[in-house]
Amino acid sequence: MTIEVWLYGPIRRYADEVSEAVIVDRTVGRAYAELHLKLPEGSSVQDLLNHLKLPDEEKGITFINGKLAAMPGVDADRGVELQDGDRVGVSHRRSMWPFQYRFGASMEDELQETFRRRRDRGIHHAYTEPEEPLDS
Repeated sequence: MTIEVWLYGPIRRYADEVSEAVIVDRTVGRAYAELHLKLPEGSSVQDLLNHLKLPDEEKGITFINGKLAAMPGVDADRGVELQDGDRVGVSHRRSMWPFQYRFGASMEDELQETFRRRRDRGIHHAYTEPEEPLDS
């Protein structure tokens, strides 16, 4: 299957690491890279991240087909199974929230469920791991 991947900010450099990728935009100075990757059927977002060799500490916001799937500290996207033709956008951890989503974003089911299980329902400033679980 083929997945369209957009890497935003400093993580765009990982596009150059994937030798078999069809890289659509290599323009020097761009803040993003678009690539088309062939992955085995049944691959997950985690498989994609492994393929890109993208370190956890650099991965920020993830969108799958325009739906919010993960945020820094809330990586609910890793088990999501990708489908042929999916479009995945990954931002660097320090990238700002995309302006077009400031008035609300639809979310992948996995992220909605992660927020639903949390005692605070995910409403706070930073999504870092607390010393004690919030869902207890």
